[in-house]
Amino acid sequence: MDLRGTRGLVGGQDLRGQGLGFSISTSAMPASSLLTAGRQQDYSASVWLRRREKLEHSQQKCIVIFALVCCFAVLVALIFSAVDVWGEDEDGITEENCSKNCRAVLVENIPDDISFLDNATSHLSLSAGLYGLLDNAIRAVEIVSPLWLLNSSDYESSFQPAARQGKALLSRLQGLKAKGIQLKISSGNINSTELNTLAKYNAEIHYVNMTALTKGHLLSSFWVVDRRHIYIGSGSMDWRSLATRKELGVLMYNCSCLALDLHRVFSLYWGLQYKDFIPSFWSKRLFALFNRDEPLELTLNSTKAQAYVSSSPDVFIPKDRSSDLEAISRVIQEARHFIYISIIDYLPLLSSNARRYWSRIDSLIREALILRKVRVRLLISCWEKTHPLTFNFIWSLRSLCMEQANCSLEAKFFSPRVQRDGSLQGINHNRFMVTDRAIYLGNLDWVGNEFAFNAGVGLVISQPEGIEERNSTVVEQLKAAFERDWFSRYTRSLQANKIPVCNKHHINRLVPIKASHMDNGPVPIKTGHHDNGPAPMRNSLKDDRQRAGKTRHHEDRFNKVSGQDMASGPVPIVDSYQEEGQVKMSHLDNKQVQINDNHHDNPTSSPSQSAESSGSREILNVSL
Repeated sequence: MDLRGTRGLVGGQDLRGQGLGFSISTSAMPASSLLTAGRQQDYSASVWLRRREKLEHSQQKCIVIFALVCCFAVLVALIFSAVDVWGEDEDGITEENCSKNCRAVLVENIPDDISFLDNATSHLSLSAGLYGLLDNAIRAVEIVSPLWLLNSSDYESSFQPAARQGKALLSRLQGLKAKGIQLKISSGNINSTELNTLAKYNAEIHYVNMTALTKGHLLSSFWVVDRRHIYIGSGSMDWRSLATRKELGVLMYNCSCLALDLHRVFSLYWGLQYKDFIPSFWSKRLFALFNRDEPLELTLNSTKAQAYVSSSPDVFIPKDRSSDLEAISRVIQEARHFIYISIIDYLPLLSSNARRYWSRIDSLIREALILRKVRVRLLISCWEKTHPLTFNFIWSLRSLCMEQANCSLEAKFFSPRVQRDGSLQGINHNRFMVTDRAIYLGNLDWVGNEFAFNAGVGLVISQPEGIEERNSTVVEQLKAAFERDWFSRYTRSLQANKIPVCNKHHINRLVPIKASHMDNGPVPIKTGHHDNGPAPMRNSLKDDRQRAGKTRHHEDRFNKVSGQDMASGPVPIVDSYQEEGQVKMSHLDNKQVQINDNHHDNPTSSPSQSAESSGSREILNVSL
């Protein structure tokens, strides 16, 4: 039989691939082999189909997962829009193109009745410096201030002609509207006539509820103008900061790098309006550009320098921002020859239900004295809210240097004067530190509760040693200002057998204490539970009259006790710290003064009152 007609055919079908992409030669191939080959082809086809199905299934899963990720991202964005604080447009200024060639000018307010020597250091007045910033403004002025009280009364102006400076500054702020300049204000002071007036002139005002956020207060005081010029200092938008108080700050011109970083702090406050909680995440636009480990390298007054901005409290610090405590620590630790500190209040205490020692700054000063032999000078304001324990802590520092070679700690108190209306004038509101290498200029008193609960801002500027014209540097200028105050006739040294009475009616006298237990410093002063809120602030003549009446009452008590008990024990120290409390003698044999202090037990004080600085202004029921 001729089989050529069936070559390649099995059952009348061609087996040359059948679409499988290959052919099988059947010549000399038995039928069983052909069947096996067919089964292998079927198996290969089924495997390929299964793989294709798995691939399609995987693609579907990827599409579903991608869709879920997109939905999650949108959800996170929506959540963050509710809890995050987003920064604003920065006018195209970046870390790469900002200006690093800056000019710094110290500004001060020296009250008219404070006079220094004719050749003493002097600087631009605070009011003139702020006017200059407004004159240079083109687009926007951003202001943060703890107080807004620029209008003085006619009665106050009659005693202090310089009080009119506050009204003049308010008028200039109102005039920004006519120039097309945007005025933005962030404040914790919700009851202010000045803010209500500025709102009518198109000022945008955001209120920060610090009580709900940290149980503290917004004490930051700074300006940012056009993201180019800045002001940081102790002076606030209060007519007394421009007239009757001794203030100090710094202006920096054409320094957009630092201004941009300070603007981010402003944006943080700005975004906290109406919030009663602190965001868990901060926007990248609020991250610090510079800090203590990576400061801004700049040219300041034609001299190389480094600078950065710090802030408080810790819960208000986004990524890369140094806290005020970190900044202060670094400046103290890097000092090699001297540390000069000018501060309103110094009280290393934290308080919850009971007072606790707060060692963060105090221990650094002790380390500098003992281990590095750095000379330390403390200039502290002596005023009606000075806490009695301040003297004990200062004496504790002084005692470290007893019989220690090359150990020097000096402490003085800057005393204001009493005016005809009974008010204190010339209170030293400076808050700065200067060393042989750097300066720190901030908004907070050196009290534990200040850094834990209150919002403040600091500026650190460091300049290298070995500069030929040292007088042109900010470090040398601030050092000269400190030494002028230190050697002035308004300061008094702490003496072993005397405790200064920082009171407006006893400011020029020292109350003697029997020295049987005073050889090593002042007697311990026992105080009761302290305030749960801010200290009341004297704002009016009515308050002065009330305080004057109370003081006369206490003076009568003082004279009565003096006549009866002088022979058998010490007399009580009567000052404004005990005006609303009780003064009683306990165990006169022990020669100790016991004070039950209720001076700050006023939880209903308004935010405007609480913005006044006091070393013991806040003792809150919060434990850290």
